[in-house]
Amino acid sequence: MTLLLVLAAAAPAALSPSPQTDAGTAPSPAQGSAETIVVTGKPLADLPAAAAYAVTTIDHTRIGQVSSGRIEDALADAAGLQLYRRSDSRSANPSADGFTLRALGGNAASRTLVLIDGVPQADPFFGSIPLAGINASDIGSIRVIRGGGSGAFGSGAVAGTIDMTSAGPAERGFLDGEVLADNRGDTTVSAGLAPRLGNGFAVVSGRWDRGPGFWTTPPGQRVTASAKARYENWSASARGVAALAPDVEIQGRLSFFGDNQTLRFKGADTGMSGEDASLRVVGHGRWQFDVLAYGQFRNFNSETISSSTYLPTLNQTGTPSSGFGGKVEVRPPVGGGHVLRLGVDWRQVEGHTEEDTYTKGVVSGHRRAGGTNTDLGLYAEDAWTIGILRLTAGARADRWGQRDGEYRTWTLGWSPLLNTNYAGQSGWTGSFRGGAVVQATHRLALRGSAYTGMRQPTLNELYRSFTVYPVTTQANATLRNERLRGVEGGIDWQPLPAVTLGVTGFVNEIRNAIANITIDATTQMRQNVPAVHAHGVEFSGAVKAGTVSLTGSLAWTIARMSAPGQAYDGLRPAQTPRLSASASAVWTPRPHYVLGLTVRHVGVAFEDNLATAALPAATTLGAFASAPIVGPVSLVLRGENLTDVTVVTRNSGGTVDVGIPRTIWAGIRIAVR
Repeated sequence: MTLLLVLAAAAPAALSPSPQTDAGTAPSPAQGSAETIVVTGKPLADLPAAAAYAVTTIDHTRIGQVSSGRIEDALADAAGLQLYRRSDSRSANPSADGFTLRALGGNAASRTLVLIDGVPQADPFFGSIPLAGINASDIGSIRVIRGGGSGAFGSGAVAGTIDMTSAGPAERGFLDGEVLADNRGDTTVSAGLAPRLGNGFAVVSGRWDRGPGFWTTPPGQRVTASAKARYENWSASARGVAALAPDVEIQGRLSFFGDNQTLRFKGADTGMSGEDASLRVVGHGRWQFDVLAYGQFRNFNSETISSSTYLPTLNQTGTPSSGFGGKVEVRPPVGGGHVLRLGVDWRQVEGHTEEDTYTKGVVSGHRRAGGTNTDLGLYAEDAWTIGILRLTAGARADRWGQRDGEYRTWTLGWSPLLNTNYAGQSGWTGSFRGGAVVQATHRLALRGSAYTGMRQPTLNELYRSFTVYPVTTQANATLRNERLRGVEGGIDWQPLPAVTLGVTGFVNEIRNAIANITIDATTQMRQNVPAVHAHGVEFSGAVKAGTVSLTGSLAWTIARMSAPGQAYDGLRPAQTPRLSASASAVWTPRPHYVLGLTVRHVGVAFEDNLATAALPAATTLGAFASAPIVGPVSLVLRGENLTDVTVVTRNSGGTVDVGIPRTIWAGIRIAVR
């Protein structure tokens, strides 16, 4: 409500007549009078030395051309970026959609900080990313920043940062939408409206995906209780941008989503819902500033079915959680080739599970687990340009805390059985990063950087146990914070105007890495691995030759866990391949005619930390095509896994799940500029 009132108060300024410019562009010299107001809807610009870190940029056009049309598919262009499992958001438990980079391993929580317009997207309880709630059409650009630390909200960036910016009228036009259906009867519908309103604009959009889904259970393991991965998810958002002054704008966003699935067995229904609101004031003048406030509300439910009796074993009826936070950043005009940023950010998350336990398929008790985590961060960073040399250095101090941790159980009649309160923890942690870029020639840049980072355990990791039959994973309220340190160096080379190449070598280490450690054949426990070491090399390239463009990336990483005396010492972290690669070719023979192919490869990985349950390597082929029909209407074709490769996504005690089979989509797209 506060957000709506502030936007309403700003509306008169936004609606006042003035010259129009496209969102995201700067005024021309002729427009540079004091009366000219340019609304971008964008954040403050990067520091000049941001190029010291390995970055992959994915633009709005590319996001719209991936074979599935989903945001996680677009992110896969950055080789080495992976979800916890190989499933996408249509067939993966939404509480397990966490990202990592550089084969650093992990569990369902995201080791990569994910932002939309500066707002952290991690679920307050699970730390996963609500992929079904992110409409790919709403995203104007994505920057995948490898390595630790990121200034504001940097406390979660131990593997990197995924920084997304919303699309405005310049990217999506006045009206856009799609209606498609696939060969199994799944459908997807999306639409967006982005009118310019005086010196501002608004964007209203929505998406609805549903369908019977596909078999995640291989034919040889199906039983009468097996079910396809049925899914239905929807999202809706409204964003407004208005001018408060010639160089100050206000940006507000509301979003809502729902995600419902059936996973493997009939009755194994899972759902997640959420509501978000954020308000941001950005000053682009001499004294630049960024002030942000946001609130998030989530709920999750899931019913677990036994794979031996096919009876319910646990009903997680709800997991209400919330996250609140904000930041204030200022960039004083210090001059002398320096760009200085100073800021403070704060985030608090709280939540708990509400679960019914079962005995022989009948409710026999109840339990609750949860708590509160907080983080207050102070940061400063400076970029200094000296001729062909750009330097950057920054520091961050986090006051983190965990409190109100609890685990409670009751009988069927709600008589108390167990009442455990966990001791709180708190402390200060410092993080640092710095780098340099040398522009050796106008086509060759040399870069290097070093950094540290920190991530708190999530409420889920600390307090909630769960079972994916036959393995039970236990919580651990004594988990310590993960700490990252790393160095990297790279070369960015443009041998020809239409050719860009990049290579990065890195060494990263996470201490106290949180992982699901095997205790016995049916038990795992979240524990701190003393260290995970990863070193490797990443390649990227792009070529533009007339109507054809080629892009590609490859990541080769050697990762090992260090735990002297433990059975997993020296082994690769779970779910982490040594090799991953992505390559795309797009042909645009005439305006509005597009044909694209994408090949992705992921190497052998293991389900468990003892490297006993293999996930075989897989190479998939995707495609996208569009051609105009009449006016603003185009035919759209999408193809996923066209060679129908079996992609094993889970291997637990010989029980296997597989990813999406060959899928062909057809429909129409409308685009009115």
